[in-house]
Amino acid sequence: MKHLIRWILNIVPRPLLQRVATWAVPIVGLLYKGRGRLCPICGARYRRFMPYGYVLSREDALCPRCLSLERHRMIWLWLERHTDLFEMRPRLLHIAPELSLMRHFRALYGSSSNYITADLESPLADLHFDVQQIPMADSTVDVIICNHLLEHVEDDHEALSELYRILCPGGWGILLVPEDRSRLTTFEDDTITDPKERTRLFGQYDHRRIYGRDYDSRLAAAGFEVERIDFTKEVSDNDQRLYSIGHDHLVVVRKPHIIKN
Repeated sequence: MKHLIRWILNIVPRPLLQRVATWAVPIVGLLYKGRGRLCPICGARYRRFMPYGYVLSREDALCPRCLSLERHRMIWLWLERHTDLFEMRPRLLHIAPELSLMRHFRALYGSSSNYITADLESPLADLHFDVQQIPMADSTVDVIICNHLLEHVEDDHEALSELYRILCPGGWGILLVPEDRSRLTTFEDDTITDPKERTRLFGQYDHRRIYGRDYDSRLAAAGFEVERIDFTKEVSDNDQRLYSIGHDHLVVVRKPHIIKN
């Protein structure tokens, strides 16, 4: 199964994959029915989650019902436990929206215009733009969720500057990227264009860089206050297994109330 999934991820174009996965993966998920795992986003239970990964397949990763991965389940639990987003429903911009989160944010916000999705090409998004040039006014949104996108863009410094610009003072966001914490600095080389070589070096054929331990300083250079959270330390061993939330850190950014000149 994991070899088949890896092959599909690397062959099928992302827009088509998003459309097909919504009905195909739940069917395959019937093979995983059980009680050992619980998705906190959709509430489905399975004996374990499906494998997932472009290069190395991670076991126990993909929820067959809502398509959430470890990081999505971690984000959802953190939002439930540490924010008032579900109650207050602030103006939320969700860039490169993951299906699992988008479906449930849409249900949460209902007909409210406070939930906005955006992507360069996804047919499921409300708006379509390049994150390096966002067509929105300054201080427009209260919350930004933008995960596993910055490694795709040509100039991530410009993208971060744009995200900072449109965020209201006092606003916050979750900006996750693939990280190799063994690296001191981010590795990027735009002369590498061969998909196989990009996959070997950056972890995926359409990635431009692999972030190192300087990711926080890149965020800070754009003006953000940065909080790195090891969420696994906040949950029990049993909950880690039950929800299968992985071991990635949660990276939360905030725009100061008072902007220093």
